[in-house]
Amino acid sequence: MIYLLRLIGFLSALGFTAITSASAAGVLAFTVPDSMAQRTLACTVCHGKEGRATNAGFFPRIAGKPAGYLYSQLLNFRDGRRYNKLMSPLLATLSDAYLREIADYFSALDLPYPPPQAASLPARRRERGESLVRHGDTARDIPACTACHGAAITGTEPGVPGLLGLPRDYLNAQLGAWRTGQRKATPPDCMHAIAQRLDMADVSALSDWLATQPVPVPAKAVLVSASPLPIECGKVPK
Repeated sequence: MIYLLRLIGFLSALGFTAITSASAAGVLAFTVPDSMAQRTLACTVCHGKEGRATNAGFFPRIAGKPAGYLYSQLLNFRDGRRYNKLMSPLLATLSDAYLREIADYFSALDLPYPPPQAASLPARRRERGESLVRHGDTARDIPACTACHGAAITGTEPGVPGLLGLPRDYLNAQLGAWRTGQRKATPPDCMHAIAQRLDMADVSALSDWLATQPVPVPAKAVLVSASPLPIECGKVPK
């Protein structure tokens, strides 16, 4: 049954709205609902039911993220600034307008978060992670994570994601990808610049502290004033 659901999800993403199944006893025909929930079943194979993911592994939660951020990342995968062997081919032929619909759909979902992960580093290392999140490191020109991702670290509208409720392994992998240039954004690529100033101990400390924090309620990104960010970043596409 799970393989049938996956097949339906992938075919729906490509525009098929009706599937027919034959058996020795006869023909069973049914119509797949033409809804975004149905069309995005291909996404949920990796990102979890309704895009809520889990608190472990390398697949991030996409439910409830800012629509501008999700749209930016879908464009990045489609246009080659980010690469994933499943995501990139799946999005290759989709239009800007359809990617916007997908982003809007997942952004509107308001679902419970999983519990935080258990700590894996000593308290002193985790304190370093919290210090970077809340205060940055002025000696190395590293701004606080909260300066862009919000005081509650749940993200800011229109395009900065929250950092809580994400798996430690995913956070480690993405910070590492930013450092090495494997993950890119539209210029100026501020996260690449910041990540290059972090050493691997910082990356581990940040990931461990963030992954062990409970997600506040409400967890939605907040709308902030138009005050300038501490570092110039590329604009959210319209």
